[in-house]
Amino acid sequence: MSEIANYGKDDAVLVLEDGQVYVGEPYGAHGATTGEIVFATGMTGYQETLTDPSYDRQIVVQTFPHIGDTGVNHEDPESSRIWVAGYIVREPSPNVSNWRAEGSLDGDLEANGIVGLADIDTRKLVRHLRSAGVMRAGIFSGDALLGEDGRLKTIDELLDAVKATPQMQGLSLYDEVSTKEAYTIEPCGEFEGKEPLYTVAAVDLGIKAMTPHRMAERGCRVHVVPSTITFEELTALNPDGVFFSNGPGDPEQAGPEVELLRKVLDAGYPFFGICFGNQLLGRALGFGTYKLKFGHRGINQPVKDLTTGKVEVTAHNHGFAVDAPIGETVDAPFENGKYGKVFVSHIDLNDDVVEGLQCVDIPAFSVQYHPEAAAGPHDAAYLFDRFCDLMKNNPRDSRADSKEGK
Repeated sequence: MSEIANYGKDDAVLVLEDGQVYVGEPYGAHGATTGEIVFATGMTGYQETLTDPSYDRQIVVQTFPHIGDTGVNHEDPESSRIWVAGYIVREPSPNVSNWRAEGSLDGDLEANGIVGLADIDTRKLVRHLRSAGVMRAGIFSGDALLGEDGRLKTIDELLDAVKATPQMQGLSLYDEVSTKEAYTIEPCGEFEGKEPLYTVAAVDLGIKAMTPHRMAERGCRVHVVPSTITFEELTALNPDGVFFSNGPGDPEQAGPEVELLRKVLDAGYPFFGICFGNQLLGRALGFGTYKLKFGHRGINQPVKDLTTGKVEVTAHNHGFAVDAPIGETVDAPFENGKYGKVFVSHIDLNDDVVEGLQCVDIPAFSVQYHPEAAAGPHDAAYLFDRFCDLMKNNPRDSRADSKEGK
């Protein structure tokens, strides 16, 4: 148990699964929330973080100490709602100062029922999570700190609620965050109003809005489809390429999506996957996945593209990774090399975690990070160009011809 355990009804209390306790001020909504506690290292982009569906059922700790300066607006969210289970900052900004601001972060969290906590030593908390690993946790404030008789609940009572929360490992969450209805993003920018160069079927496993936008900027018409789409429904869209998005949860629990992806690969569609999509490509090829100790989350992660030797500063949000050999081209393990050769194309320079896969004999590749850069640097935008080149070099007609020749 932590040495910090004195609190009153006006406080907010963070209880970790291992018994550590942090007492601070309520931030956002009052109440109770539990989930896996993780940390994000970005100095900016808190709206994009809050609305990233990959944070579903997670309590996010911001390592940057001062959050909320620029307020909130209706342009920066990456989805239709806030997905984080809870939010922790060291020092909330007392003022909002930005010409685009339409409200305060605190007010937005409160309006959306997001329970938060402020004014704790987030550096100490993050150092603990880095050494002990991410774990389940709960934030409690207001009436959630009181029992039915009006007394303050004990730490053990709060800890019971934390331990009743499901572990992230073993959870299937992509259906929970996916769109229920398909929608289409038309070409934009210099391609606005023109016939699309390519048509993409983007399977929404927790997609961020900027991802189809990046494709639309390159002349693509993007059909964003639910995770429940069948292969027959997908082929009816007559796509030039197929995309699998980022998303939350354990990739080991995504059997139906892996089977869908194998059908995509069998049919010869050019494929691009981001984050969860990278993990699913790894599993489709026969590799395993595993849970990282504390994951990569933030917009300042160094990654090396092994195909060019260049280093990129990239945006990340993942707690699982692909277990594939680095530095060699191998046969994809599934069905004795059915999908040919594959190699790890990108690695994280902090810990050598696999950050990308490149197939040699089929038109498929993926990355573990977020090249759409919302928020984050634009170093990896070239990956969308690679996807367009893949569709250009593997046109629909050639797939149709090969099928007729069989």
